[in-house]
Amino acid sequence: MTSDRQIWLLRHGATEWAKNGRHTGSTDLPLLPEGEEEARRLAPVLKAQPFAAVFTSPLQRARRTCELGGLGEQAQVMDELLEWDYGDYEGITTPEIRKTVPGWTVWSHGCPNGEDAEAVQKRCEITIQRALEVSGPGDVALFAHGHLLRALAGTWLGLGAVGGSLLKLGTGSIGVLGFERENRAIVRWNAPADGRF
Repeated sequence: MTSDRQIWLLRHGATEWAKNGRHTGSTDLPLLPEGEEEARRLAPVLKAQPFAAVFTSPLQRARRTCELGGLGEQAQVMDELLEWDYGDYEGITTPEIRKTVPGWTVWSHGCPNGEDAEAVQKRCEITIQRALEVSGPGDVALFAHGHLLRALAGTWLGLGAVGGSLLKLGTGSIGVLGFERENRAIVRWNAPADGRF
């Protein structure tokens, strides 16, 4: 493990449900044309960065973003990068859920027949450990989903998965986790796909 390693978090480009605020866990939606364009805008930034490893969620929206971002040939699928399992709330918006569960958030309540923050945090801890244990020089890129990547950043900071509730993350965006001296820190967050940090 090295304290100069950075973990790049790359949220997939826009999908129909992401635009509509519908919780999209295991539903394997394709990128919209604008989502594909967001992914292509990642390529110049990612090409300039040496990566020791690239991991992607198995879902097509993350894999396609990885491919269009220019790292598809290097990518390995990591099941821990799957989006939060929304269970009974798959495809439903937060305002719809709150009609029956006032004040609901994925962070505080979790999802019936799906995951809660504790379950997601365990996956995030496994992901972080794998990223830090990659051998060789270079950073690690993770292509995944909004709630999962926010939870991962919260876990990285020692706040647990629920710490992700404090972080906004747009589609096609870049986040970078690293170190400030020996302390885990956020280096960049929610940067646009064209890399203008």
